[in-house]
Amino acid sequence: MEKALHSEAPKPNADVIRERLGARSIALVGMPGSGKSSIGRRLAPRLALPFIDSDAMIEEAAGGMSIADIFAKHGEGEFRSLEARVIARLIDDGPSVISTGGGALLNEATRDLLRDRAITVWLKAEIAVLMRRVRRKSDRPLLAGKDPEETLKKLLSEREVLYAGARIVVTSREGPHETVVDSIIDAIERELCDEPVRRPQ
Repeated sequence: MEKALHSEAPKPNADVIRERLGARSIALVGMPGSGKSSIGRRLAPRLALPFIDSDAMIEEAAGGMSIADIFAKHGEGEFRSLEARVIARLIDDGPSVISTGGGALLNEATRDLLRDRAITVWLKAEIAVLMRRVRRKSDRPLLAGKDPEETLKKLLSEREVLYAGARIVVTSREGPHETVVDSIIDAIERELCDEPVRRPQ
């Protein structure tokens, strides 16, 4: 499995954050279009951690099939099962920044796993922002119908309570991604500052 580890110099507090993370990963959760992958790619080098896109790992585990093809051929149920197995494996692989799929938290076992072995960050975004972003891509099977905005609203209403269980909530808005990354790093540092140090096992 390939992990992307960039060479950008980490922030001074990155060492403290990594130390307090211990063996835990940082898992970005949220709706399609919330910026999990683009933010994750920028967050990881700031903390000197690998970045992993769980959707890319699912496609790899499916022999190179796209997410849309997995949905079309096997259905959402089979996709969610594969997604849960892949995320469990990624968590076992050690500390990293993981971008999860928009529906990953629908699986109870995945929710429990991320709660216990990761710091979850909900990238919360308004529908208007989500729509502007998802229109740029055509690879989202759940939004392929006639009214993607209505579908997006329905999905958010169903999933919001799950996202709200994340340990950290950061607003993902239009503008420089680095601003959101800074907010995530500051929030993680505040969240972990009172925890005892967790050393990797």
